Amino acid sequence: MDKETLIRIMTEPKNSIIRQYEALFKMDGVDLMFDKAALNKIAELTIERKTGARGLRSIIEKVLQAPMFEIPSDPTIQSVLITENCVRNGEKPHVVRDSSKPRQPIRNAGVTL
Repeated sequence: MDKETLIRIMTEPKNSIIRQYEALFKMDGVDLMFDKAALNKIAELTIERKTGARGLRSIIEKVLQAPMFEIPSDPTIQSVLITENCVRNGEKPHVVRDSSKPRQPIRNAGVTL
């Protein structure tokens, strides 16, 4: 598959992987966005790894792992932008916060170690 086809697979179908993650983030009130360069880089990495469309998920999951962990404990996060550098170098995504919302401390879930 070529890069354009992989980008279409990530973005166009009603249940595309990008739309699935956008919906997941929206459940926490957060807008998730990918810039065009990030989508291009994800497709390029998939081609380099020769994993086809199935490989898209693992790359996207790796990029989204940190924000998915952070969002539930930080209600000030409004949006997350994934850039090419997030995909290429593991940089943190651009996060927009609403400073009028107070951060809530993480509560002990009653877990004993």
